[in-house]
Amino acid sequence: MPVPRESSTEQRERWSARRKAVGARIRELRLERGLTQEELGHAAGMDRKTVLYVELGQRSLGYERLWDISAVLNVDIVDLFVPPESMPQRITYRGGRLRFGDRHLNSRESMP
Repeated sequence: MPVPRESSTEQRERWSARRKAVGARIRELRLERGLTQEELGHAAGMDRKTVLYVELGQRSLGYERLWDISAVLNVDIVDLFVPPESMPQRITYRGGRLRFGDRHLNSRESMP
Protein backbone atom coordinates (compact mmCIF):
# COMPACT_ATOMS: atom_id res chain seq x y z
CA MET A 1 0.00 0.00 0.00
CA PRO A 2 1.52 3.34 -0.98
CA VAL A 3 2.17 6.07 1.54
CA PRO A 4 0.82 9.57 0.69
CA ARG A 5 4.13 10.96 -0.52
CA GLU A 6 4.37 8.07 -3.02
CA SER A 7 0.76 8.32 -4.18
CA SER A 8 -0.22 9.41 -7.63
CA THR A 9 -1.75 12.80 -8.29
CA GLU A 10 -5.06 11.10 -9.09
CA GLN A 11 -5.08 9.30 -5.74
CA ARG A 12 -4.30 12.49 -3.82
CA GLU A 13 -7.13 14.25 -5.68
CA ARG A 14 -9.57 11.44 -4.75
CA TRP A 15 -8.50 11.65 -1.11
CA SER A 16 -8.97 15.43 -1.17
CA ALA A 17 -12.46 15.11 -2.66
CA ARG A 18 -13.40 12.52 -0.04
CA ARG A 19 -12.09 14.71 2.81
CA LYS A 20 -14.12 17.64 1.48
CA ALA A 21 -17.29 15.55 1.16
CA VAL A 22 -17.01 14.08 4.67
CA GLY A 23 -16.16 17.51 6.09
CA ALA A 24 -19.14 19.09 4.35
CA ARG A 25 -21.39 16.35 5.71
CA ILE A 26 -20.07 16.87 9.26
CA ARG A 27 -20.73 20.59 8.89
CA GLU A 28 -24.23 19.93 7.57
CA LEU A 29 -25.08 17.64 10.50
CA ARG A 30 -23.49 20.03 13.02
CA LEU A 31 -25.54 22.96 11.74
CA GLU A 32 -28.75 20.88 11.72
CA ARG A 33 -28.18 20.27 15.42
CA GLY A 34 -27.41 23.91 16.16
CA LEU A 35 -23.88 23.24 17.37
CA THR A 36 -20.92 25.55 16.96
CA GLN A 37 -17.55 24.22 15.85
CA GLU A 38 -16.30 24.86 19.35
CA GLU A 39 -19.16 22.88 20.94
CA LEU A 40 -18.68 19.93 18.58
CA GLY A 41 -14.93 19.97 19.11
CA HIS A 42 -15.17 20.15 22.89
CA ALA A 43 -17.69 17.31 23.06
CA ALA A 44 -15.61 15.17 20.67
CA GLY A 45 -12.30 15.91 22.40
CA MET A 46 -10.70 18.22 19.85
CA ASP A 47 -10.30 21.94 19.38
CA ARG A 48 -12.34 24.28 17.17
CA LYS A 49 -9.53 24.68 14.62
CA THR A 50 -9.42 20.94 14.05
CA VAL A 51 -13.17 20.91 13.41
CA LEU A 52 -12.75 23.87 11.04
CA TYR A 53 -10.00 22.16 9.03
CA VAL A 54 -11.96 18.90 8.89
CA GLU A 55 -15.08 20.70 7.65
CA LEU A 56 -13.01 22.42 4.96
CA GLY A 57 -11.48 19.12 3.90
CA GLN A 58 -8.00 20.31 4.78
CA ARG A 59 -7.43 17.73 7.51
CA SER A 60 -8.35 14.08 7.81
CA LEU A 61 -9.19 12.24 11.00
CA GLY A 62 -8.54 8.80 12.35
CA TYR A 63 -11.56 6.55 12.55
CA GLU A 64 -11.60 6.90 16.35
CA ARG A 65 -12.30 10.62 15.99
CA LEU A 66 -15.02 9.92 13.42
CA TRP A 67 -16.69 7.65 15.99
CA ASP A 68 -16.47 10.48 18.55
CA ILE A 69 -18.01 12.98 16.12
CA SER A 70 -20.81 10.61 15.15
CA ALA A 71 -21.61 10.06 18.84
CA VAL A 72 -21.79 13.80 19.51
CA LEU A 73 -23.99 14.32 16.43
CA ASN A 74 -26.10 11.32 17.48
CA VAL A 75 -25.81 9.61 14.09
CA ASP A 76 -24.44 6.29 12.94
CA ILE A 77 -20.87 6.62 11.69
CA VAL A 78 -21.94 5.65 8.15
CA ASP A 79 -24.06 8.82 8.06
CA LEU A 80 -20.82 10.82 7.96
CA PHE A 81 -20.08 9.26 4.58
CA VAL A 82 -23.44 10.07 2.98
CA PRO A 83 -22.90 12.80 0.39
CA PRO A 84 -23.90 16.20 1.79
CA GLU A 85 -26.94 17.99 0.40
CA SER A 86 -24.55 20.54 -1.04
CA MET A 87 -20.95 21.48 -0.69
CA PRO A 88 -20.63 24.79 1.19
CA GLN A 89 -20.30 27.74 -1.16
CA ARG A 90 -19.37 30.18 1.58
CA ILE A 91 -17.97 29.96 5.05
CA THR A 92 -19.28 32.07 7.93
CA TYR A 93 -16.60 33.21 10.31
CA ARG A 94 -16.95 34.50 13.85
CA GLY A 95 -18.67 37.83 14.12
CA GLY A 96 -20.98 37.05 11.20
CA ARG A 97 -18.41 37.81 8.51
CA LEU A 98 -18.71 35.86 5.30
CA ARG A 99 -15.68 35.14 3.21
CA PHE A 100 -15.90 35.00 -0.56
CA GLY A 101 -12.41 34.38 -1.89
CA ASP A 102 -10.29 37.27 -0.63
CA ARG A 103 -13.30 39.55 -0.09
CA HIS A 104 -14.76 39.84 3.40
CA LEU A 105 -18.36 40.92 3.90
CA ASN A 106 -20.52 41.44 6.92
CA SER A 107 -23.46 39.00 6.86
CA ARG A 108 -25.83 41.97 7.11
CA GLU A 109 -24.59 43.31 3.77
CA SER A 110 -26.17 42.20 0.54
CA MET A 111 -24.93 39.02 -1.02
CA PRO A 112 -23.47 39.05 -4.56
